[in-house]
Parts: sequence; structure tokens; C-alpha cells
Amino acid sequence: MEAWFESVLALLALPKFGLSSVFLVAFVSATLLPMGSEPFVFGLVKLNPELFWSAILVATAGNTLGGALSWAMGYGAERAYERVKHKPMELHALQWLERFGAKACLLAWLPVVGDPLCAVAGWLRLPFWPCVVYMAIGKFARYLTMTAALLWWFPGGL
Repeated sequence: MEAWFESVLALLALPKFGLSSVFLVAFVSATLLPMGSEPFVFGLVKLNPELFWSAILVATAGNTLGGALSWAMGYGAERAYERVKHKPMELHALQWLERFGAKACLLAWLPVVGDPLCAVAGWLRLPFWPCVVYMAIGKFARYLTMTAALLWWFPGGL
């Protein structure tokens, strides 16, 4: 078992498989699992500065696909459970999301509420492709801002 675990770690090790690792971590962190992918992006860019834009784009793609999966899970959950009784606060949040529609998915980058937001967008049957486009824009802006800021604040490393 220990040898298997070491082989998995070696497979995901930076920088040899850095971009695939960043994609996988970004994808998983966009689901409802509590995980952040920014440290992985920062680590790869710190070890390989020439991969800055590649890492940003790969992380954005992985995180957006993870958000799309959350959307699909919400859509499937809503179809399985057509009617639900909502508390007033839940109704207010759902009305807000319905009012802004797919554009609300720009906020999918937010910690804590961003990933469930994608699932709720699916639950409300907001249009898939516009939601994915808005998710991608928000997630790209987050990765670009976070990675650039970390590189600026820690130019010599952590």
C-alpha cells in the first residue's frame, strides 16, 4: 500500500507532471469538496516561471469543468427532487440567483459559496453554456489575480 501511495505522489509531483496535477487539483477543488487549488498553481509557477500562462489556463479549465460537474449534479438533484419546502432565507437566495441568472456564476470563484452556487444554478436549470462561460471568466480572473499577487508578495519563495 505504501509503495502504491508513493507512486501516486510521484505521478502527481511537480514539476514533472505539474500541469496535469494542477488540472486535477483545480477540478476536484471546484466540486463540493473543501479544497483550494491556488497553492498548487503558485507552486508550479514558482518552480517553472515559464509556465505562468499555461498554469493559469489549465487551472481555469480544470476549475471550470469541476464547476460544470457541480452544475450537472445540481440539475440532477433538482430533477430527482422536484419540490422542496424552502425557508424564507433560502427563498431569498434562490430569487436572487434566478434574478441574475447565469451571470451569477461569475461569483463561482468565491470561497465557501462559489462551488454550491454552481450546483444551485443547475438545480434552477439555468442555461448550462452561459453558466460555464461566466464560471470560466470568474475563475480565470481569480487564478490570474491570486497567482500574480503571490508572486509579487513572495518573489524569493515562501
